[in-house]
Amino acid sequence: MSRAAEESNRRMLRARDAMDRAYAEPMDVPALARIAHVSPAHFTRVFRATFGETPHRYLQRRRVERAMFLLRSTEEPITGICYKVGFSSTGTFSRTFREIVGSSPRDYRRTAQPSGVPVCFTMAWTRPN
Repeated sequence: MSRAAEESNRRMLRARDAMDRAYAEPMDVPALARIAHVSPAHFTRVFRATFGETPHRYLQRRRVERAMFLLRSTEEPITGICYKVGFSSTGTFSRTFREIVGSSPRDYRRTAQPSGVPVCFTMAWTRPN
């Protein structure tokens, strides 16, 4: 791997780490591009080439993963979980959840049973692709 490619990967990881830390906060591509020290257009292209998905899709997937955990482990209303993980609309949350998981949040909660295995194994096993 060339030094330039290594530096590019490091910058993309820095932006992805920022997304992981603050997934519930509003984020836009220009802000993430500033973290990676590249232009917004270049950031989107390189992020996709590096991780195989757009920054927007990655952020949505992180939010849905967190929602899946909250749906399994709490009795909090689905609307509250929607806003807690960073979605600003219940319709967008439900549509995105269904696209990624394959069922609605309500159906997921009904079928997902808390298991006796550690949470890290459950999250790895149920992580959407």
